[in-house]
Amino acid sequence: MTEFRSADPPRPWRTALTVGLSAILWIAAYNIILPLANWIAYSALGLERGSRLGEAVAFFLYDVPKILLLLSGMIFIIGIIRTFFSPERTRALLGGKREGIGNVLAAALGIVTPFCSCSAVPLFIGFVESGIPLGVTFSFLIAAPVINEVAIVMLLGLFGWKIAGLYIASGLMIAIIAGYIIGRLKLERYVEDFVWKVQRVQPAESEKLTWPTRVERAWGSVKEIVKKVWLYVIVAIAIGAAIHGYVPEQALASIMGEQAWWSVPVAVLIGIPLYSNAAGVIPIVSALIEKGASLGTALAFMMSVVGLSLPEAIILRRVLKPQLLVIFFGTVAVAIIITGYLFNWIL
Repeated sequence: MTEFRSADPPRPWRTALTVGLSAILWIAAYNIILPLANWIAYSALGLERGSRLGEAVAFFLYDVPKILLLLSGMIFIIGIIRTFFSPERTRALLGGKREGIGNVLAAALGIVTPFCSCSAVPLFIGFVESGIPLGVTFSFLIAAPVINEVAIVMLLGLFGWKIAGLYIASGLMIAIIAGYIIGRLKLERYVEDFVWKVQRVQPAESEKLTWPTRVERAWGSVKEIVKKVWLYVIVAIAIGAAIHGYVPEQALASIMGEQAWWSVPVAVLIGIPLYSNAAGVIPIVSALIEKGASLGTALAFMMSVVGLSLPEAIILRRVLKPQLLVIFFGTVAVAIIITGYLFNWIL
């Protein structure tokens, strides 16, 4: 008799072969972007090299596929890493850790743990009910949105490893120092009372995943995130292309250059109400820097937009009293301003 069985689950060797072939195609596609963009702009469209329109169009045609490819590749890699760090496991790793080492560990875990503004409240409550100190919790809440995979990928593609590394290091320092300061101030009384009354529960045991399942989830993350940000990428790069081709260099240098000492705090203040994600702000930052804006000022602006958004403040107000909310955002803002000045001084 013929035995009928359900479809076999993906085998590890098939998964490895698929990933390997995809990586080869990714590398090939990435290497032809620049010559293809130049050919379309200057040969197919007949635009003049060095002209404002030609430079803007070539910038746009090159950056859009480059950023989307970088996003897809890096989000896939980070998606694999994230399968090892569920929110439950993160709480378990941070539980019982004292301030200091706990702040460092929380900030590092914030980079690879799934997080968005809408999950700020349940994460905060989950950390509190697990007995994690308030300052350690804030180190995690700061690092997770400020240092995200989209920002890392786009900085890597636009500026290289040096700037991307400085961004990660500065974000970690902001999260560690701000969280430690908040913890030292003993501000637990400014957390809403209902948070402390939530019954503490034991963290659920993390599921054991096979490599095919991890790859499937990572690919799901790629589709989900790219679907959410692709339009932001295109619009932001279009704005960046216009700045690249048409905005005079001296105008931006005088407003956001190193000589304007007030530019860093003003950039941070401007960035707070501008709700956007890294995909929407980094291409603009890139064009600003190319036109003479100082790196520290531009990165301070970017961190302010990503890490001090008003929607996150509104969401966190559900669990934080106004005093703690002001201290939290004020501490992060000061840390970002100091980081901007530091970048301008170093680079």
